[in-house]
Amino acid sequence: MTDWINDNLWVVWIGVAVVLAVAELLSLELVLVMFAVAAVAAAALAPFVPPWVTMIVFGVVSILLLGVIRPRFRRKLHSGPTLTVGHHNLVGHVAVVDEPVSDLGGRVAIDGELWTARTRSGEQFDVGARLTVVSIEGATAVVAGKVAP
Repeated sequence: MTDWINDNLWVVWIGVAVVLAVAELLSLELVLVMFAVAAVAAAALAPFVPPWVTMIVFGVVSILLLGVIRPRFRRKLHSGPTLTVGHHNLVGHVAVVDEPVSDLGGRVAIDGELWTARTRSGEQFDVGARLTVVSIEGATAVVAGKVAP
């Protein structure tokens, strides 16, 4: 058995790589896949070098991949536009008054959608006024201050 492993060490490294790659599918942390790639590198060298060299290659490639490639992949995966979902992404948007708005109620259009609205300050705004959305409370937009046209 030991002779077969020594003669076919590349097969063992490929088996290790496959197991690590499958385990990576469960974790999705980009750690085990780096070890799997290192195992493939060791498997590529296994027919040509002694077994202890394949272990060193596995260790060095693993460290390089974890230290250099993984951080770049993680940055790339986590970069890009931040997608705010729900009504909280409307805070700071411009609201155009559709029905007069006061602290008792009213209606505004925010990004083309009609919302019930009210003010906190007790001010009243007439139709067509451009206001800023301060917060969203349930299905009501709290608006304040006029925005320049």
